Amino acid sequence: MSLIALGINHRSAPVALRERVAFAGDALPRALAELRALPGVSEAALLSTCNRTELYAVAPGGDEAVVRWLTSRPDGGGLEDYLYRHRDADAVRHLFRVAAGLDSLVLGEPQILGQVKEAWATARSAGALGSQLDRLFQHAFVTAKRARSETRIGNSPVSVASVAVRLAQESFARLEDSTVLLVGAGETIELAARHLVQARAGRLLVANRTLAHAQDLASRHGGVALPLAGLERHLAEADVVFSATASREPVISRTQVEAALQARRHRPMLLIDLAVPRDIAPDVAELKDAYLYTVDDLERSVQENRRNRREAADAAEAIIDLQVVRYAEMLAAGPLNEPLRKLRAHGENARADALERARRQLAAGHDPEEVIERLAHVLTNRLLHAPTAAVREAARVGNLELASAIERILHPDHVRDLRDLPDAADPAP
Repeated sequence: MSLIALGINHRSAPVALRERVAFAGDALPRALAELRALPGVSEAALLSTCNRTELYAVAPGGDEAVVRWLTSRPDGGGLEDYLYRHRDADAVRHLFRVAAGLDSLVLGEPQILGQVKEAWATARSAGALGSQLDRLFQHAFVTAKRARSETRIGNSPVSVASVAVRLAQESFARLEDSTVLLVGAGETIELAARHLVQARAGRLLVANRTLAHAQDLASRHGGVALPLAGLERHLAEADVVFSATASREPVISRTQVEAALQARRHRPMLLIDLAVPRDIAPDVAELKDAYLYTVDDLERSVQENRRNRREAADAAEAIIDLQVVRYAEMLAAGPLNEPLRKLRAHGENARADALERARRQLAAGHDPEEVIERLAHVLTNRLLHAPTAAVREAARVGNLELASAIERILHPDHVRDLRDLPDAADPAP
C-alpha cells in the first residue's frame, strides 16, 4: 500500500512538546504543500488537535523524508524519541482507531471524528489528497460510524470539555455560585459552555479576539461577551477559567493572574487550559491560590471513563480489525473492480438517457403504456448492444473463454446468490 502514519499524541509526548509541533488552521495548507513536495510523497494529510499531531502519506520510499521534514522544523528538535510510526495495515488500523475515538484521551469521545473529517477536507481542498488517502479516510468514517452505532462506546458521549467541567464541579468551587470565564469561541469552548449550562453555572463570561464570535456564543448560552483585549480587566471576576484558543503564545500570563488574585483578596481561582499550544503560562501553577490544569492533567480524571468503556472498546476493536481486512481486500481487488465500475456507469448512463426520453414523451401526451414498452425496449437494446457484439466476435474467432464466462455469469444458481449481496454501487462496508 505504501501508506505511512506517524506523529505524537497525549500518550507519547507531554503537552510542552505537542504544542511545539501543533499546526494552526491557517498553517495547514502550506504544511501540506511542503509535504507533497517531498521526494517520494504522492499524497498527504495532516491531523492536528490539542492531543495529537499526525501525518498520513502515500510514500513508496518509506517515511524518512517525512520524519526529516517534521523534525527539522524550527520547533521539531528532539521529536524523534517521541514519534510513533506505522506502515500499511498498521497505519490503516491506527487511523480507524483514531476516528472511532479509541485512541483519544477520553475513550470514545465524539469530537475526534469531526476533526478527522476536517483534516480530510483540508487536505482535499489543498490538493494534497489523492485516490488512495481519499478512499482510506472515507473508509475510516464508515468504520467509526459502525463502531459507535454497533457498540456502547457511542453511548453517553464524553468530551475533554465535559471532563473539564466535571473537574470544576468536583473542585473547591461551587459552579452554581461561581463566575466562569470562557476564553475562545471554538468547538471546545462551545462544548464547555453547553456542559456549564447543564451544570447550572452561576454566570458565564465569554472573551474572544473576534468580539462577534464571543457575542454569538454568549447569546446562545446566556453569557456576557467580552473583547479579548479587555480580559485583564475582568479576570478577577472569574472563579473558574476555561481557555481554548488557537493562539501560538499564552493569552493569560502569570502577571495577569497574580494581579487578579490580589484583586480577589486571594480567593482561589481554578484555571483549566484546554489548548495546545497552551493558553495559560505554565508558571501560573506556581501561584499560591491559582490551581492550573492542562489537558495532560485531565488524564487522571478519565481513568474511570476508560474502565467503564473498556468492554465496549473491545467490541469496537473487533469491528476495526474486520474493517482493516476488508480495506486491504478492497485495495487488492482494485484492478478487478475497474471493469465493474465501467459496466455500472454504462448501465446508469443508459438508464438516465432512456428515462429522460420517456419523461419527454409523457409530457408530450404520448400513451403511457406505449412509453413504458418503448422504454423497456430501448433500455434492453442499450444494455445488451455492447455485450452482444462482444459475444458475436468471440464466436467468430473461437474465443471459448469468453463464452464460458457468459455462461458462469448467467448460471441460475449464481444469479440467485447475487440477490443476497449488497448493491454493487454501495461502498465496501
